[in-house]
Amino acid sequence: MPVKHDLYADLSITKDELSKQRSQDAQLNKLVSDYEAIDADIVKVEDGSTNDVSDDELKKLKEKRLLAKDKIVEHLPSR
Repeated sequence: MPVKHDLYADLSITKDELSKQRSQDAQLNKLVSDYEAIDADIVKVEDGSTNDVSDDELKKLKEKRLLAKDKIVEHLPSR
């Protein structure tokens, strides 16, 4: 069964820390929201909820998710 990608582990940040930063930074909030939407789309494809997506399209979605995560990493202050 497909599961959502663990953004918090990738960023080495807790859900509470990211939530606090999102509430103080509209751009970060948008970046994370975009990431979450892409991740949700991937989960739908992988669990069979969306049958009209080819393997190539799934690969592109995963690449898009990686780019979205990279934008978040670039936007977060250095730790």
